[in-house]
Amino acid sequence: MELYSGYINKLVDELAALPGIGSKSAQRLAFHLINMPQDKVERLAKVMTEAKANVRYCSQCYTLTDSDICPICAKSNRNKRMIMVVENTRDLAAYEKTQKYEGVYHVLHGAISPMIGIGPGDIKIKELVERCAGDVDEVILATNSSLEGETTAMYISKLIKPMGIKVTRIASGVPVGGDLEYIDEVTLSRALDGRLEM
Repeated sequence: MELYSGYINKLVDELAALPGIGSKSAQRLAFHLINMPQDKVERLAKVMTEAKANVRYCSQCYTLTDSDICPICAKSNRNKRMIMVVENTRDLAAYEKTQKYEGVYHVLHGAISPMIGIGPGDIKIKELVERCAGDVDEVILATNSSLEGETTAMYISKLIKPMGIKVTRIASGVPVGGDLEYIDEVTLSRALDGRLEM
């Protein structure tokens, strides 16, 4: 039984397809959007379209940005000889909130997961190895504490260590199976401070 007209159903279906949005949240968002003033809806639609058209990977660290180099890589006071490897841009943002890390990042955009067909060539590992051929002292592996995150960290460690670069792993404190984007700043700071050499 359809409760709403076609346009409302379409809007609810599209919103429900977004990650973390269930059917009830999708309905609330749909009705909120419908009740918004027309100019605000148009501005939101324009911002979404412009973001999709203009956001791309940073040419150095592969985080999402709307310029060739992201604001972090562009800062002259960041330690470019220390690279923290994270799975996604949300993890990078979580570490930046701690204001404890002064190096740069490398965003993999995923983790090795043979079960779902993601291999080393499907994420930004080759680009990391190319960066490490430059002037790098330490690579900090800050992938999630999941099976996929640990597998990815071990794989990268085996590639980077023979290059004579110090490879460390964030310390425990980040719970096993926990996603970095949901961890508080204090826990992330402790994990960074207690990292171990691999």
